[in-house]
Amino acid sequence: MLAKRFSVRQYVEGIREGNRSVLSRGISLVESELESDRTLANELIQCLLPYTGKALRIGVSGIPGVGKSTFINSFGGLLIAKGHHPAVLTVDPSSSKTKGSILADKTRMETLSHHPNAYVRPSPAGPSLGGISAKTRETMLLCEAAGFDRILVETVGVGQSETAVKQMVDVFLLLLITGAGDELQGIKRGIMEWADIFVINKADGTNTAEADKMKQTLQTVLHLIHPTERGWEPAVKTCSSLNGKGMDDLLESLEKLVFKLKESGHFEQKRITQQYQWLEDHIAFLLQKKFNEDKAVEKAKQSAMKDLNQEKSNPIRLAEDLVRLFFEK
Repeated sequence: MLAKRFSVRQYVEGIREGNRSVLSRGISLVESELESDRTLANELIQCLLPYTGKALRIGVSGIPGVGKSTFINSFGGLLIAKGHHPAVLTVDPSSSKTKGSILADKTRMETLSHHPNAYVRPSPAGPSLGGISAKTRETMLLCEAAGFDRILVETVGVGQSETAVKQMVDVFLLLLITGAGDELQGIKRGIMEWADIFVINKADGTNTAEADKMKQTLQTVLHLIHPTERGWEPAVKTCSSLNGKGMDDLLESLEKLVFKLKESGHFEQKRITQQYQWLEDHIAFLLQKKFNEDKAVEKAKQSAMKDLNQEKSNPIRLAEDLVRLFFEK
C-alpha cells in the first residue's frame, strides 16, 4: 500500500521538527523522477531554503578498500561526542538492472545508523558522473533544514572522476591507504589539487610505520603541486578508524582549515561559486531530460541507430542532426 502523499506544509513541519520518517520521505521525493513529484520537491526546497546553509559540508572520497564507511562511522562518532549532529549521505554504485544501491554502506555504519543524533541516508549513484547522486545537493539542504550541522558526503570511489563532490562541499577529504599499488596509488593530479586534507587510513598495528612513511612522501609531493584555490598546502594526517587514533588531530586540523577559509573569504566565495555551478548543472540536466523524452528525437534516434549498427553513418554527424531536430521543432 502506497504511503499517503504529504502536503508541502506537512513536509516542512516534519523536517523542521527533525522527524526522521518525514525527512526520509522528503529525500525520496526530491530523488523521484515523476513530474508531479519534481514540482512538489521544488516547492519544498524553496520553503526550506531559509533554514539551510549553516551546516559544515564535508566530502569523503577514496578508492574501494580504503575504508570510507568505517572511517565515517568512527569520525561521525567523534563529532557526536563533540556535540554535533552529523548526517551522512552515502552514494553507492548502482545496479544497471535495478538502479538500486549495491554496497549498502549503511550496514557498515551501525553506530551512526542507530544513534539518535545522527542520520544515514544511502542513495544509488545512478547514471550521474562525479561519484555522487544526481540529487545530493537537494538532500544536503533537507538534512540541514532538519537540524543536522555536519553533512558528510561519501562518494562512490570506483575509479571515475570524483571532482563533482568538490563543487558542493566546504571541505574535501581524500582517504588513502598504504600498500595499494604505488605509494600514491595512481591518483590523478586533479584530485590531489582539489583535496583539502589527505587522510592516510588504517594507520594501526604493524602498518603504523608505513603510514608515517607515506605521509612524509605525500607531503614532499604536495610541495610540487601549485595550489589552485588557496595560498596554503593541504594537511596530511594519519588515523585508525578501528581504534580512533589520530581522529582528534584530524578534527582539529579540519576546524583550523574552516576557520582559515572563513577568515580569508574563501568559504563564502566557494559557496557562491557552488550555487552558480548548481544552476549550470541543473540547466544541463533539464535540457538532456527534455531531449531524451522528445518523441520526434527518439524516433529519429532509433532510425540513426540502425545506420550506426551497419557502420553507414558518422556518430558525430548524427548527433548534430538530432540536436538540430530538437531545437528546430
